[in-house]
Amino acid sequence: MSEYHNPVLLKESVDALVTKTDGVYADATFGGGGHSREILSRLSPEGRLISFDRDEDALGNAIDDERFTLIHNNFRFIHNYAVLETENGFDGILADLGVSSHQFDTAGRGFSFRYSSALDMRMNVQGSTTAADIVNSYTQEELENILRIYGEVDNARKVAQLICSARAKAAILTTDDLDNAIAAALPSFAGHKFLAKVYQALRIEVNQEMRSLEKFLTGAARSLKPGGRLAVITYHSLEDRMVKNFIKAGNVSGHIEKDIYGRASTPLEQLNRKPVVPEEDEISGNTRARSAKLRVAVKI
Repeated sequence: MSEYHNPVLLKESVDALVTKTDGVYADATFGGGGHSREILSRLSPEGRLISFDRDEDALGNAIDDERFTLIHNNFRFIHNYAVLETENGFDGILADLGVSSHQFDTAGRGFSFRYSSALDMRMNVQGSTTAADIVNSYTQEELENILRIYGEVDNARKVAQLICSARAKAAILTTDDLDNAIAAALPSFAGHKFLAKVYQALRIEVNQEMRSLEKFLTGAARSLKPGGRLAVITYHSLEDRMVKNFIKAGNVSGHIEKDIYGRASTPLEQLNRKPVVPEEDEISGNTRARSAKLRVAVKI
């Protein structure tokens, strides 16, 4: 396994994805390249894999294989590259959502409250907005909304109030500054879980993850060949709900639209009624796999 990132549901996701050894596939979230290497191992010399990652650090994991192409860009633009890089689309697209182990474990990136560092959280370091920008410039109402919606923080209003009170005295620039600012809101037990929700909410806002996911899902459905497969691994309820709704209805709201004859216009059909989750042995070896869910669909 890669030290950069330990791929979750590796066999299950690639088993579901690859149906043609000479097909054209996409790994929308390259990271440490674990899923990409497994996909390539299933392909014949005629097969091809195009992978994407917006984090410059991931580019150092590029695979030396003539069948492989690594694109430094956000996966929300997948359809653009389907047009540019393929003749008629992909036979399968895989996305392993969330943050890589490398991003969590690199202290200077600010993704984890375990480290004292600048409050950054950008997946693409060329991005203009950091977590520090958000906590110091968003209104109390805006902060409350992202904490409640993206982090499902129970007392989001109190946390937002504490942030605004603290920044009125001094800018919140580091993870320590943020942790100290909201200390009064932490529960007496499982405080680390509470902080994880706060950091998740800020990270999602910094990287516009939900907007990118919606655009990716729409682009992926357009980019698949008929019979092509979409496999998505999610890690929290918000993104899993979006993926589930899109597979069911062709949109993230989950509302099924029908034509005048009552026929649904959904582009995908789910292949697994319930999401695939990791076995206990995988979770014991990689605790970050605990919340993972794999959903698979086929292009109608």
